Amino acid sequence: MNKEQLVETLNNIVTSSMVKIDEPLNKYTYTKTGGPADIYISVGNIEDTAKVIKYAKENNVPVTYLGNGSNIIIRDGGIRGIVVNLLKLNDITVTDDRLVAQSGAAIIDASEMALQHQLSGLEFACGIPGSVGGAVYMNAGAYGGEVKDCLSHVTAINEFGDIITLSLEELQLGYRTSRVQTEHLVVISAEFSLKKDKPYDDIKAIMDDLTERRESKQPLEYPSCGSVFQRPPGNFAGKLIQDSGLQGHRIGGVEVSKKHAGFMVNVDNGSASDYEALIDFVQAKVKELHGVTLHREVRIIGEKLK
Repeated sequence: MNKEQLVETLNNIVTSSMVKIDEPLNKYTYTKTGGPADIYISVGNIEDTAKVIKYAKENNVPVTYLGNGSNIIIRDGGIRGIVVNLLKLNDITVTDDRLVAQSGAAIIDASEMALQHQLSGLEFACGIPGSVGGAVYMNAGAYGGEVKDCLSHVTAINEFGDIITLSLEELQLGYRTSRVQTEHLVVISAEFSLKKDKPYDDIKAIMDDLTERRESKQPLEYPSCGSVFQRPPGNFAGKLIQDSGLQGHRIGGVEVSKKHAGFMVNVDNGSASDYEALIDFVQAKVKELHGVTLHREVRIIGEKLK
């Protein structure tokens, strides 16, 4: 089945979703890099999402899920098969001390909604640029907090198109890992169990402080993929890179940030290949000088240009 036939089939399956051929994915990533998706679908509801996943499984079509592209590098050759964008699934609701956010909602917006309802527990997420689905996928964390600290359960879709519910324990959340990753699940919504134990002004003060710290230390003025490497045991990736004299080191249009060595920024129309080459170079140099292997936090997906 060619792309045009696949689009026609998918348009007959879904009811409120946008389907495109050869859609450039650099429009959907924070690095501003990425080749085309064979088929790109921006799903409009949970039912369409399940239908697309079930169809892909039954017809052996590869499927990739995309949130807001904040901690991902899509290679310049793009992605084969179907790319499903979940950003339209972005509702956030609050009942008592429970906040439920769909996967496409920004985790920053979820933390702001918690603040408006005088709920504490999500303050750490006020500066994380990812979506709720992405945050669950990698058990995102910052400033001493992690998703697992306040998550109750998630609703997800498995590779057969079945809607399932997973408790916190069943999610197997670890440092930047989860069962969502290992079983290729799609998070549809997440419920957070928060606390009514602080006044509004106290919660806001914490979030304002974390925001100021983030803005003063991170290179937010350039496109980037966020924190590139996981934290090595007993050390900091940024410090090791800085001590290796690599701040400002550039390959193509991508360089190690002069502001924070743990970030790589797109300063001059860099490509995904530039990012990969710089990541490999930094890993090799830190290993050579310090004997420490840096493991990527950022995901790299898709195909290289042929």
